[in-house]
Amino acid sequence: MLRFSQQCSGRDRMRWTRRQVLEVGSLGAMGITLPKLLRAGAEGGSPSPRADACVLIFLNGGPSHLDMWDMKPEAPDGIRGEFKPIATSVPGIELSEHLPRLGRLMHHAALVRSLHHSVNNAHAMAVYTSLTGHDRGDATVAVGANGEDYPTLGATVSLLRPPAQVMVPHVSLPYRTQEGAGGPPQPGFDGGFLGRQFDPLFILRDPNAPDFAVPELALAADLTPTRVVSRQHLLQQLRRPFLTGLPQPALDAMDSFQQRALDLLTSEAAQRAFRIDQEPAAVRERYGRNIYGQSVLLARRLIEAGTRVVSISWAPDANATWDTHGSNFVKLKNQLLPQFDAACSSLLEDLAERGMLERTLVLVLGDFGRTPKINGNNAGRDHWNYCYTVMLAGGGIRGGMVHGASDKIGAFPARDPLGPGDVVATAYHLLGISPEQILYDHLGRPHRLVAKGDPIQAII
Repeated sequence: MLRFSQQCSGRDRMRWTRRQVLEVGSLGAMGITLPKLLRAGAEGGSPSPRADACVLIFLNGGPSHLDMWDMKPEAPDGIRGEFKPIATSVPGIELSEHLPRLGRLMHHAALVRSLHHSVNNAHAMAVYTSLTGHDRGDATVAVGANGEDYPTLGATVSLLRPPAQVMVPHVSLPYRTQEGAGGPPQPGFDGGFLGRQFDPLFILRDPNAPDFAVPELALAADLTPTRVVSRQHLLQQLRRPFLTGLPQPALDAMDSFQQRALDLLTSEAAQRAFRIDQEPAAVRERYGRNIYGQSVLLARRLIEAGTRVVSISWAPDANATWDTHGSNFVKLKNQLLPQFDAACSSLLEDLAERGMLERTLVLVLGDFGRTPKINGNNAGRDHWNYCYTVMLAGGGIRGGMVHGASDKIGAFPARDPLGPGDVVATAYHLLGISPEQILYDHLGRPHRLVAKGDPIQAII
């Protein structure tokens, strides 16, 4: 099922589900007006946007900050790890030896080395905190997504800054990451209290597969755009008698939603964006011929076509990739870091070469870091929420800098401690949305967009 976003004209923006449309008549009899029920309000001014789009690469499972971004070569044995730091394009900033291509692009990026939050056990809660800035504590059971969650970045941008052209506003791929194999989908990736219609379009297929396609956005073989439009007009005529009595805003919302779906199905530009097979072979090789490299390449194509936010979740389940309790160095060296280095560096290179990096925010986040102490499980590292690193680039970010610092073993912030809410607030600010924006859920309850956090001015 496709999930699109739309904005209705008028004082209040409305979010509709089929059930809500059917219930509107009875609600009116109870004295509950539609604007009060469904409004999403804005209080306070919005900043001028420095970015028009965002690519979010989420290293799901908890990437080791000590073996990627914040290496401690002077730390004692059993902490410093097996990898060597290398110089980058910015004097004084070093990265892991297994990130050589990204190191040559650090003049575009900022590292924040002093992140921390309250969640050390449950990936789902750490993921939710990292993606929404809403820290609601730890858990000892598998927690899945639900309609009371804060919305993800792409959902809010879809509501408040929908694409200027006909395009899917928010896409998430290549997995809807589970909280452990067979567990529920993790929270933080969908529309939350804004409603299911603000969920992303989930592309749950491998863009590296020879037969990759998105059939949800393709017309049936026997249909032409002209026939689709004719069927749309017929549908409008047939449904009118059954909708008598609905307020005009409800009808307008339904018409707008259907029209957006129709536009996407008949838009050549939207169809072309998903044709990753049209990329030159050399470009596809540069990103990496694997599910993650090609997902990042597809993200670039979608942003070029007008999508506002593309999220890549780098794991089928929370324990599958970056959750390196065992064999941390083997997994990082042989697979994780080479794949990430190729994909992320190629994205930055292409955005810069096309003149798009200045207006495209690139976020590289994770749920938390890994323990300073190396464990006995074939040299693994465990969860560590007390200090970790994230990377931001493009879209108004001041490149070539490090903000904050960890202590001598990467265990705790030593300078400028920050929370995920500060990173999320920074992203919203750069995208032209105030972190203090007030949104209303389906019960009319107000929520501050970023519950706790402010833009990190030092990196803007």
